[in-house]
Amino acid sequence: MTEINKQPLLEVKNLKTYFHTEDGVVKAVDGVDFCVYPGEVLGLVGESGCGKSVTSFSIMRLVDAPGKIEAGEIYFEGRDLLKISEKEMVKLRGEHLTMIFQQPQTSLNPVFSVGDQIVEVIQIHSNTSKEEAWQKAIDLLRQVGIADPERKINAYPHEMSGGQAQRVMIAMGLALNTQLLIADEPTTALDVTIQAQILDILREMQDRTGASIILITHDLGVIAEMAHRVAIMYAGRVVEEASVVDFFKNPVHPYSKGLIASVPVLGQLKETLETIPGNVPNLIDLPVGCRFAPRCQWREKYNLEICTRLEPDLIQWEDKHTVRCWLYQDSEGQPAPIKRSSI
Repeated sequence: MTEINKQPLLEVKNLKTYFHTEDGVVKAVDGVDFCVYPGEVLGLVGESGCGKSVTSFSIMRLVDAPGKIEAGEIYFEGRDLLKISEKEMVKLRGEHLTMIFQQPQTSLNPVFSVGDQIVEVIQIHSNTSKEEAWQKAIDLLRQVGIADPERKINAYPHEMSGGQAQRVMIAMGLALNTQLLIADEPTTALDVTIQAQILDILREMQDRTGASIILITHDLGVIAEMAHRVAIMYAGRVVEEASVVDFFKNPVHPYSKGLIASVPVLGQLKETLETIPGNVPNLIDLPVGCRFAPRCQWREKYNLEICTRLEPDLIQWEDKHTVRCWLYQDSEGQPAPIKRSSI
């Protein structure tokens, strides 16, 4: 993998994105903090509804009504994306920031060929003739593994499989040597063979261009294979962040432990997989205190009454390993004197 520099390419600070509905305010992203470094793959993990995709749409400034970015800062190369003009943001999108959406076939325009759509991206952001852009589009389709690109470039989205459409989206990301690629569930609804091919393409692109990637997924196997670091989200907040090696060696948050325990392991036969009890909380009516407390078996085991009164801070647990949990800190938000690493 590419060597990671120390200065972050992207910094997200106290990001809050809410949706104002008739039923109440949905706090989809509620105080999220993380960094992405040049040449790094950051995995953003959590159950459906935890705020992963809304975080990515907020970074790209693509949140539509009734959603609104209420607070926070998003620095890209030192510039706060929430303070620049829409014209400047449009220039950054595609040229420096690119996103692969979760449903590629619905993200592509059905009335234009895939070639026309790739060419449009190239021409908007570079001084290139249509003929040159068309040839570059063919080369890009070849790079992402689409067979017979000279013919497929004239195809329409509905004529392509899910895996082919995902390759087209990646080709658009490659078109301008983007600095940061956000891949939102890039392997969802694809069979395992195509999933592996898509991940190989992303890895090759990252190694060749040095681009950073935010990889959004609920699949811990994909994270283990692709990412340098991982941030675990729950109910709109990051609850643990660590290097991938440290995370799988020693996950510390009860939610993280539950996620890992629920994954089947090759070669180990289990009659039933472990599950996390309860349900993800309603983001309109969040529980008081720790948002995971109603589902946490360790709260009762250690008789932590504070869990249902106050929400813990995201604190430094070990070197470059942070966690949001009362098991590891005192009421002042300082690391607890006794590390309960045995849970």
